[in-house]
Amino acid sequence: MPRRRRGGRVTVRPGSAVLPPSLRARLGLIAGLAALVLVAIGVRYSGHSQPGIVDRWIVKPTADSVRPPWRYVAVVMDFWGEPAGAATLVVAVVTGCLLLRRPRAAVFVVAGLGASVGTARLLKALVGRTIHGDGNLSYPSGHTTFATALGLIVALFVTGRLGLGRTVGTLLVLAAALVAGAAMGWAEVALGAHYPTDALGGWCTALAVIPATGWLVDRVADRRLGRMADAGRRERR
Repeated sequence: MPRRRRGGRVTVRPGSAVLPPSLRARLGLIAGLAALVLVAIGVRYSGHSQPGIVDRWIVKPTADSVRPPWRYVAVVMDFWGEPAGAATLVVAVVTGCLLLRRPRAAVFVVAGLGASVGTARLLKALVGRTIHGDGNLSYPSGHTTFATALGLIVALFVTGRLGLGRTVGTLLVLAAALVAGAAMGWAEVALGAHYPTDALGGWCTALAVIPATGWLVDRVADRRLGRMADAGRRERR
């Protein structure tokens, strides 16, 4: 359970864990399945530069796959995955965490998003799938990874904050990931920046990385609080 120091003692503080204990087993399973799908698609399209069967079945991305006014919506969505837009969202969410006195959640935002986007970039280099030539690496979609990861983090925070149960919390987290990932994935495909399977890969990247990062942040923070409590007890002796 999450803990904090109070007068040299370690006590329980509900909602302080960034990965709610009630969801850990389920999210761990989901993360494992997402990792398998991520690797399977990466192996299938490694070194490819053309859309696969699934991509052609859904839509073949071109510069004008979607016309106005929906194209304008796609451009706005894409902006929030670009460095300037992403940085704005990160600062806003981190600020909100700090105002709510949840420094651990603020660390989780930075660590989770950094790990997710970093993993996506590493996989792009390893898989080597391109789109439109000119070395435009496409798998997995970094924009979709970022949006899905942010949706997951916010949903996990709300779940812990409100003390939602296992079933409701799981549904909320998965719904947030689906909505955020689908919205950004649609925008990237609509703008011809990615194949549909790239977007799926980005979604799976976030699902695989965020639960693991949350578990690690909680583990490190709880150990640190434990050491602080031990130090407090020694000082009183």
